[in-house]
Formats: sequence, structure tokens, C-alpha cells
Amino acid sequence: MSQMTEKPRLLIVEDDEGLQRQLRWAYEDYDVIVASDRVGAIDALRATEPAVVTLDLGLPPDPDGVTEGFATLEEILRLKPDTKVIVASGHGARESALRAIASGAYDFYQKPVDIDTLGLIVARAFHLHAIEAENARLAAAGSGGETVLGSIVTAAPEMLKVARTIERVANANVSVMLLGASGTGKELLARGLHNASGRAKGAFVAINCAAIPENLLEAELFGYEKGAFTGAVKTTEGKIELAEGGTLFLDEVGDIPLPLQVKLLRFLQERVIERIGSRRAIPVDTRIVCATHQDLEAMIAAGSFREDLYYRLAEIVVRIPTLAERHGDATLLGKHFLTRFAKEMNPAVKGFAPDALAAINDWAWPGNVRELENRLKRAVIMAEGKLVTAADLDLDLSSEGAELINLKAAREMADRRAIRQALARTEGNISNAAKLLGISRPTLYDLFKQYDLQA
Repeated sequence: MSQMTEKPRLLIVEDDEGLQRQLRWAYEDYDVIVASDRVGAIDALRATEPAVVTLDLGLPPDPDGVTEGFATLEEILRLKPDTKVIVASGHGARESALRAIASGAYDFYQKPVDIDTLGLIVARAFHLHAIEAENARLAAAGSGGETVLGSIVTAAPEMLKVARTIERVANANVSVMLLGASGTGKELLARGLHNASGRAKGAFVAINCAAIPENLLEAELFGYEKGAFTGAVKTTEGKIELAEGGTLFLDEVGDIPLPLQVKLLRFLQERVIERIGSRRAIPVDTRIVCATHQDLEAMIAAGSFREDLYYRLAEIVVRIPTLAERHGDATLLGKHFLTRFAKEMNPAVKGFAPDALAAINDWAWPGNVRELENRLKRAVIMAEGKLVTAADLDLDLSSEGAELINLKAAREMADRRAIRQALARTEGNISNAAKLLGISRPTLYDLFKQYDLQA
């Protein structure tokens, strides 16, 4: 294959021969194809399938209007919807820009052409097209875009490795601890483990240890006899007992108070429980899966979590990556959620605007998959057009310098993104984020002040 055909293909639709020559010279890094009218543009589109098209709206036989240009735009997107079309016109620029973007164009620029500005727009368009193409490839490939463990949608090697680990330990008679930030899907993984195990016909019983007041948590876990305390009007089985023959999922296990940790440890050692108000030992056969976003080893060192309980619960430890660490999954999951929510709530929504895809790819996702799901649900409900925009997602990153004009701006964008990702991975812990970034805590605070970021 020649060097020319290895370059990204750029189709320039422009009837001004002088401007054709100027653009061809300016874009020597691309495989440039030129067309002068709609027929030539569509022929070139079919023959070369360019990733990006720059389209002058004033084409013959209507060089002083935009009719022919919009007809060309419509036909390009009908034949190859993933093409990034950048339209240009000197005729009623604002009105044409709004109409073009609403029709599916990637971006707009006004004549006379500024080669440097247009070059930035073209480069961004190629970058976004490459991201979308890679996500499509992963979704279609047998090794990517899988639905694993029944409900986990992923194409990321990091998450596929987690799924394979869970599948391998599903039938082993061991306790499993899932470690990961909030919103990474710990309960979904726990359910997947249960469903892949020999206990799948039994109950999957989940309890969030952080959501229940300390004085009620023991009753929720172990149950109680009638009259055991004020309000105990009937004998009630606890969550452990209800999980007989199945799986008990203890979410946020780090929030269990120390006195109750002793009782839980006794159950794990003896596999019998006693309800509150009773001395009758009840044998229970259940598999324990637990999860936390806390640093249990640090809690052990501080004396707030029992080391012997930790080793009983953590026979197998599985660390779950953040969404920022799951390369390509943000866009893949975004499309998955959009399809689901559009079907349920707003069938008029058909996809993402280019700025939304770019924003999803660039955002650090401190709230992980839960944040992405919630933003998509709100965006689908609130979207006024067929395409969800970055504004609908409340992820408009234009203020961060979408059009980079110098190295300083590029460095600032990179710094901002790295800081967001570090904070996401460390659950907002400033000291750990600074350590991850390889800088001191005071330096990180200086960057917060410099870039007007929130700690």
C-alpha cells in the first residue's frame, strides 16, 4: 500500500480552484481528494469513503445560495452517517451554521477561510472519527463490546480481566471481596458471581451496611425474636438467614461497627447464627461476597477494622477499575444507555451529537458508571432534538480550550484532565491524588488555584 493511501482521507468540496489549491497544499498530511460540485462529491465519497469532508455550501448551480450545499450535506450523511462534515459559507453565516449543525454537520466555519483555524477543526474531526471507529471495532469484535456476567457491558481489557476472574472463582467455596470506587458496578459484579455459581438457584440477598443505622444493623443481619426489644412485634429472619443456599452480599462492609464485626466473624468461623433475643443456634449455608470503596488495610492499621475478619472476607480480592481506567468503555456504555433510555423515555432521540461523544471521551467520570448512567437518563429526557448534545449532558468542555491555539493551552488541558482523573481514582483524596500525579500536596493545591479547580 502506498504512503498516500495510508494517510487519513480528506474530501474537499469547493468550486473555487484557487482555494482548492491552497487547501490541498495546507493539508499535505492528509490524502486530499477534491470535488467541485455535488455529483463529484458523491462520486468521491463512494469511491474513497473519506473520514472528514469540508463542504462549501455555495456550490454550482447555486453558488450564491446554500440549496445545493445542503442537498450535498444531506446525501453525504445519508450514504455515510459517520462522516464528519465541516461546512463553510459566506452567506447568512449564523443561520446557515445553526441549520447545518441541526442537520448533522460536525462543525462550521465562516469564509474567508483561516487555514490555521480550519486545520484545528479538521484535526479534531479526524480525532473524533478515530475514537468512534475504534469503539465500533471493539463492539463488533469477539474480544470487545461483550456483555459479561449477564449485565456488564464492556470492551475494556481491564474490565474483561475482572469478569474472567469472577467467572473462575464463581464455583470455588471462598469468600470474595470486591474493591472499587463508588459507582463502578460492585453489586452488578456480585450478582454476576452469584448467577455464575452453583448457588444460582438460591437467593441473592444484598444489604448496604452504610445505609442502615448502627443500632439496627445487627437486627437486619441476624434477625430477632418476638419481644426481643421494643417494636419487635414478631419473629423476623435476618439477611444472613434469608441467604440460606444462596449468596449474601455485604456492600460497604467497611462501615460495620467493631462490636458487630466480632459477631460476623463468629458466624464466618462457625456458620451458625443466633437471632437477637434467642440462644438457639441456627446453621446457615451461604456464600459471602462483600464490597467496599474504603482502604481496609488502613482501617486495620487504625484499629477500626478487624484484621482477622478481613482475612475471612478477603479470601479472593478483586479490584474493579474506575470508568476512567476502562479505556473506550465510556463511549460504549454511553451508547448502550442512550439506546435503552431513548426506547423507554424519548424515542425521538437517535444518537449523539459530535460534541457529546467528544465530551464523554474526555470527561474523567468521578462518579464512574453510575454518573454516566444518570447523566444519560437526564439528557435523553431533556433533549429537544434527535441528537443528545454535550450541553444536554452538562458536559460542555468548550471553556477548557477545545480549539488549542498554543502549547500553553495544550498543557493546561492536559493538566486539568490528569488532575480530574487522579481525583476520580483516589475518591477525592488530595494526598493520594498528589502521590499518583508524582507531585507534592502544596503543588497540587497551587494547580487548583491556577486552574480554578475545586479540591
